[in-house]
Amino acid sequence: MRKSAIFAVAAAIGMAGTAVPAVAADGPAPDPVTVQLNQDTAVLHGQVNVYQRGSDPNMALAYCPGAKAGTATFSSPALKFSDYAYGEMIGVKATMSAQARLVPGTQPGSYPLTVTCDGKQYNATFTVPAAQVSRVPQGAAKAGDGSLAG
Repeated sequence: MRKSAIFAVAAAIGMAGTAVPAVAADGPAPDPVTVQLNQDTAVLHGQVNVYQRGSDPNMALAYCPGAKAGTATFSSPALKFSDYAYGEMIGVKATMSAQARLVPGTQPGSYPLTVTCDGKQYNATFTVPAAQVSRVPQGAAKAGDGSLAG
């Protein structure tokens, strides 16, 4: 008896859930334009919108329907852009890309990445991480040279 009561309540809840009308699509559709720095790959998983030091150049990517030379560009106070390419891309939803190099002297932090598409600007934020130590200090122990032997 108890199982049938639980089933009846669950069925009533399920029916009530399906009776809710769908949201009408009368409003304007969301704008399809996107902009990002780099793409998600197996090597750079979770690194979208993070500047990759030592991975020169990084790639600015945007999905801007109808993008072509002279109608769509990237801008950022922290990046210089070159080698624009337009058209559908394989493996990422984008219709334009450009090589993005860090402006010399840019400090670690968050910066805007803007694409101008069809006369409108769309923004994303990317981060520039602190530079890693690229050189071993003089006299530091090195693995494999015997300096760590006890």
